[in-house]
Amino acid sequence: MKAVFMTDRGKVRQHNEDSGGIFFNSRGIRLAIVADGMGGHRAGDVASKMTIDTLSERWKQVEDLATPHDAESWLKTNIEDVNRLLYQHSENNPECQGMGTTIVAAICTDLFATIANIGDSRGYLCNESGFKQVTEDHSLVNELVRSGQISKEDAEFHPRKNVLLRALGTELNVEMDLTTITFEEGDMLMLCSDGLSNKVSEQEMYDIVTDHNNLEQKAGSLIELANEHGGEDNITLVLVQFHDESESG
Repeated sequence: MKAVFMTDRGKVRQHNEDSGGIFFNSRGIRLAIVADGMGGHRAGDVASKMTIDTLSERWKQVEDLATPHDAESWLKTNIEDVNRLLYQHSENNPECQGMGTTIVAAICTDLFATIANIGDSRGYLCNESGFKQVTEDHSLVNELVRSGQISKEDAEFHPRKNVLLRALGTELNVEMDLTTITFEEGDMLMLCSDGLSNKVSEQEMYDIVTDHNNLEQKAGSLIELANEHGGEDNITLVLVQFHDESESG
């Protein structure tokens, strides 16, 4: 298994409010996270960074997670704890009032990945069946699509596209989606913020992640394309590849 994390401020924003990374526990199991902070400069930065710092520190102390149930339980408990930390911080610090962050996090073993998500940062799986989104956006526009009020094409250009129905840290309690996927050799998992998914189509993503470049080159190409398409937002992604190759990446 190989993995790469990459983030970019984009071409318009003054600051990068995204955070993320790939972290190892004592058994060498990876935890990959992308968090897209919101609430303006300072507040958005604080929310996403606190999320990453807290989860990465706790992950170091994990001995083993043998089953998807163990992985789901760890993610649920610790993300709920982080939600309370963020909420209390915003209550106690007026300059951070209303701050929050999206999160998509994946515990990646050799056999499976367990993914938690809140908000509109996404997980995608590329395998022999193609390239598909494996998380559900918690956004107003996605709810309108799900209920049949607008089409998926309309959603791309909807004026309220950025309105989230769920975020980490904005309320005392939070609901998250949890899903586990199994891996075959050659499969690839991608986590990303909406700075990528709003600017690069699924077909373009598929073309890049299945080319012959190594992981760093693939990640760089995705960020480059998002910037070519406007780069109005911060762009962050993690790529996890589920087989060993001699190439670097």
